Amino acid sequence: MHIDLIIESRQVFTGTDGTAGPAAIAIAGDRIAAVGPREDVRAFALKENGDGPAPAIRDVGDALVVPGFHDSHLHFFHSAVYASPLATMFLGKNEADCVARMQAFAAERPNGWLLAQGWREYRWDPPVLPSKHSLDAAFPTRPVALYSGDAHTLWLNSAALDELGLTRDSVPPAGGSYDRDEQGELTGIVREAAAMALMPHIMGSFTDEEVADAYRGFFARLAENGVTSVCDMSLMAHPGLDFIRDDVHAALLARGELTARVNLFPTLLDDMSRFEDMRERYTGPYLQAPGFKQFFDGVSSQHTAWVTEPYANALVEGDCGRPTVDADVMRSYVLAAAERGYPVRIHTIGDAAIHAALDIFEEARATFGPLPEGRRNCLEHLENFLPEDLERLADLQVVAAVQPPHMTLDPGGPERDLGPERVPYMWPFRTLLDTSAVLAFGTDSPVVDVNSMDVLYSAVTRQDPVTHEPAGGWLPAERIGRAEALRAYTQGSAAAAGRRRELGTLEVGKLADIAVLDRNLLTCDDEDIQKTQVLATFMGGRCVFEREA
Repeated sequence: MHIDLIIESRQVFTGTDGTAGPAAIAIAGDRIAAVGPREDVRAFALKENGDGPAPAIRDVGDALVVPGFHDSHLHFFHSAVYASPLATMFLGKNEADCVARMQAFAAERPNGWLLAQGWREYRWDPPVLPSKHSLDAAFPTRPVALYSGDAHTLWLNSAALDELGLTRDSVPPAGGSYDRDEQGELTGIVREAAAMALMPHIMGSFTDEEVADAYRGFFARLAENGVTSVCDMSLMAHPGLDFIRDDVHAALLARGELTARVNLFPTLLDDMSRFEDMRERYTGPYLQAPGFKQFFDGVSSQHTAWVTEPYANALVEGDCGRPTVDADVMRSYVLAAAERGYPVRIHTIGDAAIHAALDIFEEARATFGPLPEGRRNCLEHLENFLPEDLERLADLQVVAAVQPPHMTLDPGGPERDLGPERVPYMWPFRTLLDTSAVLAFGTDSPVVDVNSMDVLYSAVTRQDPVTHEPAGGWLPAERIGRAEALRAYTQGSAAAAGRRRELGTLEVGKLADIAVLDRNLLTCDDEDIQKTQVLATFMGGRCVFEREA
């Protein structure tokens, strides 16, 4: 063994307990070879290297050294494209403001589709859904598509509808819908599976090199935030096609340009051949296919999340949303995967979706036994629980993959949509940890940015990372500690990816994925969390980001 690098600090958080203290980390190749007092680690390196070259020593002083962050849930293709010059991102103040922003963007991108992401009509003044008419006035012949901030709804103009072949007689795919006005005409609002089915046509004009450039830019953004591993979660367009671009990841890996580990989760269908091909092909430490993803419902703000009791502000009688995949079909998918030992991650936001998914996982476990060691089923988002389901995740060894900044995306929305009786069971991080459930943190990018400090700030304060509201935190009893948040963002997310044995803590034998921060997140004031900067990021012992002085 040859020690290549030693990182030393007076504040090292290994993740094996809740403290940080003086330590050194010796790295051989891409693995951690020793962790301990500086003198002991240096002596170990001297012995191991013998007459060979001495290791590089990097003393970072009082900077906090932590395991690299792991975003447990993002959509790489959409995140990369919308953060690139190929598209634009904004919330907008209202419908007219969004149209004006698209007109400004059109000057930068004069040809082809105009794409944007981020609008949320419930955050506008006035909070009303847009329609194709405002876009038609500004863009009578050029196709325009604006993806909502929650990535569940498309807003299209007439030129886009024509380009996509949609008419008043078009029938949406299962799990999706086309909004129509009182005369039966399309309004330009397309929801859920119907929106996802259109995205390949909308984004199909990009060249492979344009996409690769967008991916490079997004990898750089991840490294800047200390993120060394991600789970690339599918958005299914239609059977046989999702947005997992493993070919782009593989091409970047072949060029030595992959600066974060990528764990691929393609869509679970009857035909598992695509996943099984990726699972056999990508076996190295950088690129793997650990399991599947599926959607069980939508989002509460649009009443497409599947809830047990009708929404408090019901739009129609019995307004409970609905499953995007029939429960019997989901059951057949998950049982088939469980029989082969494959983990499944299911999008579940409403309490009915969570309950039904847990029932399916429970049946799979009873029928086929626990998944092979290291593999975990996961539920994604988990916004609204039935009280009796809170302890079931730990009992069934199901990971709760959550995105802390989502809690405050819609101020007052949970109370408006679900009513005060259900609000106490929303995003219950403290309760889940107290039941011994595993939390895994992520962003669902591009829904929110991959800003690692925003993730941690939201988790420990339960306040919005932009407005810092509400004072004292939303449901403050569900706040969690700093060390707990760091562990959720490292080893919890590694568990969601089925890689807990090699990622998530700074221990001998594990991959040397490390972030160096300019202050101690365990002790700094709440208001200083977001001021924290990543000084350096190491992936497999290789420095992939270093902040300029």
